[in-house]
Amino acid sequence: MSSKINSVGVFCSGGDAPGMNAAIRAVVRTALFRNLKVYGIYNGYNGMISAQFEELTAKSVGNLIQRGGAFLKAGRSKEFLKPESRKLAYDNLKKAGIESLVCIGGDGSYRGAHTLFEEFKIPIVGIPGTIDNDIYGTDYTIGFDTALNTALDAIDKIRDTAFSHDRLFIVEVMGRDTGYIALNVGLAGGAEEVFVPESPLSLEKVIEHIQSSVQRGKLSSILVTAEGQKPGRAYDLAEAIRKKSGFDAKVCVLGHMQRGGSPTAADRILASRLGASAIEGLLKGFTDVAIGIQNDQISTTTFLDATTKKKQLKLELLQLIHILST
Repeated sequence: MSSKINSVGVFCSGGDAPGMNAAIRAVVRTALFRNLKVYGIYNGYNGMISAQFEELTAKSVGNLIQRGGAFLKAGRSKEFLKPESRKLAYDNLKKAGIESLVCIGGDGSYRGAHTLFEEFKIPIVGIPGTIDNDIYGTDYTIGFDTALNTALDAIDKIRDTAFSHDRLFIVEVMGRDTGYIALNVGLAGGAEEVFVPESPLSLEKVIEHIQSSVQRGKLSSILVTAEGQKPGRAYDLAEAIRKKSGFDAKVCVLGHMQRGGSPTAADRILASRLGASAIEGLLKGFTDVAIGIQNDQISTTTFLDATTKKKQLKLELLQLIHILST
């Protein structure tokens, strides 16, 4: 079914991810091409509550595709959890003439969008913007490829020092609840072992692997770990390895640098396709769904599925990493 909407608001929510600006650009210019008014909503859900709206033009998103971060700003909103705040947000949207929404963010952002639709029936679609790549219903999320390459560049540099000084390094990458970055950068970077939340490794087996490598004459090693429930997990691992084996492991926590920087070509292309498809979807009557990509084809997934179903990590790659590092 087609939808007779005349305007759309676009906003970012949650953590920033490289490529969000490219997605905003695609939303704005596709909306204008389809003769829709388009509004930028600053500071995510908080911006809805405080009516931080600005009508955008094609010029508003010029010279933007290559910039990291989110020019509309991003963030989380505890205030939006309150029903009265959501009602205020909806009233502000209605008063401003914003008839539909495009939400760029992760699963928390999707939950907010789903609630907004359920309570007020405003047409809304989502675009997956998170470096974690953990959103169900899409093969890739905006920002993942850039974060992966940022982490890989750091590991390549760290390996030079590890080799020069016969060192064991533990590199911590982002991934509180999922190991997509850790697993993929571990394979691409030639790591000896990778620690991910989905498949805990036995520390004893890791130490045995390192000791076996040393016996073969391999004097430097790289371990990669997802941050887990708290940043700094790598320091705990380093201390545990020291106590059990005597190896002095050096630690490098990459942290928020993985969120920044100019997006890769892959992220710019993905963001452009998803942003344009979000507008086309709204015009076809899509709502309460996330736009994604599967097998290089645009797909849709309900917000409910996207936030309740678990995207499966390819754990067989852990065995491949182990084989290739022996």
